Amino acid sequence: MNIKSQLDKEVENRNSKTELSYDKPDPLLIASKYQDETIALICALFAYGNAKLIVKFLDSLDFSLLEKSDEVIEKELSEHYYRFQKSEDVIALFIALKRLKKIDSIENIFYEGYKKEQNILDGLWNFITTLKEVYPYESRGYSFLIGSVPKKMNSAGTYKRYLMYLRWMVREDELDMGLWSKIDKKDLLMPLDTHTFKVSQKLGLLKRKTYDMRATLELTEILKSFDATDPIKYDFALYRLGQENIV
Repeated sequence: MNIKSQLDKEVENRNSKTELSYDKPDPLLIASKYQDETIALICALFAYGNAKLIVKFLDSLDFSLLEKSDEVIEKELSEHYYRFQKSEDVIALFIALKRLKKIDSIENIFYEGYKKEQNILDGLWNFITTLKEVYPYESRGYSFLIGSVPKKMNSAGTYKRYLMYLRWMVREDELDMGLWSKIDKKDLLMPLDTHTFKVSQKLGLLKRKTYDMRATLELTEILKSFDATDPIKYDFALYRLGQENIV
């Protein structure tokens, strides 16, 4: 069986709600419960580290706070922290996203940057810039959480958490929510994490040795040769193959 056939079969087998459970934790499990673009973004941005701990943290958050006053948000989240983020960083994210909701939808902000050249990264840079403008809070933990616009593409990281979020929003199947309609799934980029990076190298899909945006673009191009209309459908399958040590 060639790699494309193997991956197509894996995608088919994984495309099931049974893949999202507390026994097989994934931040998409929590995001799926709410079917909301803002809550999903919070779930995606905290999606680093141990999957069980990510889900445990997300489960502890009261997302109705996105409708409350800054003071209530500060009070209710004063004990919430996760790895590199202190409670002040969690509070800042909720306040920033609450303010953003009053300006425009996250989809529209992404689309504004994307629409000129159908470039997902242009949409992402527009979103990060806008988020920082609505609430100019700075700390090490917060900067790690929301990212920044890279000065040079050559030195850019993978932006895995944002690209995963875009997969959730744009694609629609048993796993991905498909809440957005303005961005074409053919333009999505691979949300490259350490699991998919290593698995892709082992399968011969990725030659690049450095874990960065250029590796993301290289792998995306290979996956486009498998399915030009939906290259990122392979993401979840590749991720699970690595996570479960199958490859």
